[in-house]
Amino acid sequence: MSYRMLQAAALGLGILTFQGAISPLHAETQSATGALTGQLQPLAVHSLMLDIAQAGSTMVAVGERGHILRLSADANQWQQVATPSQAQLTKVFFLDVNHGWAVGHDATILATQDGGLTWQQQFSSPELARPLLDVWFADSQNGIAVGAYGLFLRTTDGGQSWQKEFHPELLSQDDADYLADLKQQDEEAYMAESDSILPHFNRVIALEDKRLLMVGELGMVAISEDGGRLWQRLEFIYDGSLFNAIERDKQLYVFGLRGHAFSAPEDMSQWQEIKMPLESTLNAAAPVKGGLLLVGNGGAVIRLDNNLHAELVTQRRGENLSAVAVDPKGRLWIAGTKGLFELKQQ
Repeated sequence: MSYRMLQAAALGLGILTFQGAISPLHAETQSATGALTGQLQPLAVHSLMLDIAQAGSTMVAVGERGHILRLSADANQWQQVATPSQAQLTKVFFLDVNHGWAVGHDATILATQDGGLTWQQQFSSPELARPLLDVWFADSQNGIAVGAYGLFLRTTDGGQSWQKEFHPELLSQDDADYLADLKQQDEEAYMAESDSILPHFNRVIALEDKRLLMVGELGMVAISEDGGRLWQRLEFIYDGSLFNAIERDKQLYVFGLRGHAFSAPEDMSQWQEIKMPLESTLNAAAPVKGGLLLVGNGGAVIRLDNNLHAELVTQRRGENLSAVAVDPKGRLWIAGTKGLFELKQQ
């Protein structure tokens, strides 16, 4: 196997438009130390947004240029907050109503302790030249952040410090054999190859039984029973990229490139492919009455019922959709290349 080139274009996702207003909560664009901070922009709500998460009674969305938006108390307006970074943010996670983390390009990690009103930078490493693509915390102290080419960071002190980990158990057998041979021949080449040989880690979620499920590039599906310290890579029926996963009613779903979606019981004993109405890449899902709502590239919005029947709800051509979430009032919000919008449920 040869050294793989960084495929940056494959790491970007998309978003949509919201018919609403935006009002800045703060107006700072430069920190006291002179570091670049996210700029408050009136049209940020219409810019590239990549993820949405619930934070107690509100919602928080993240996207390009370090933009972070909060849904107002009356749930009618997205409000931009100041951030300490201009790095593109790819994922946001809330442990509880107050404590949350956002991750993104330049291995950036931001944290909040007040429900997303204010943010502090915990980590950034532009020299790594790769983005973080997801973040998860077990409690206020223990968390992991994962990303491109096997980037894996861990904290045991709430994010005050982060340690890089290498997980060779997530290599394919061919890559593991290749590395073993290379180590015998050229230690320096082995170290260089080890740094980028792992697949992209795209999504990590906690299952109801407390295990972690992680999906990624090259059909990677892996399970951890100890908070991500040791992983078991599972045999899988597809070798393309998987971008997201969700658990619902003791059933697991994973989905990704070109409309490929799969389902299995919670023991993951047998995976089956789900026929989709489009071949659009699927980026995210949210639980809705009677099943799931999936969103993806090409503006695809697809409803998947409990019988694994998929139906196209709508298609917003010229847009890529990257996230979907349900707010505390039961409303569906979607993020994509053109910002945030509410999808009216019928």
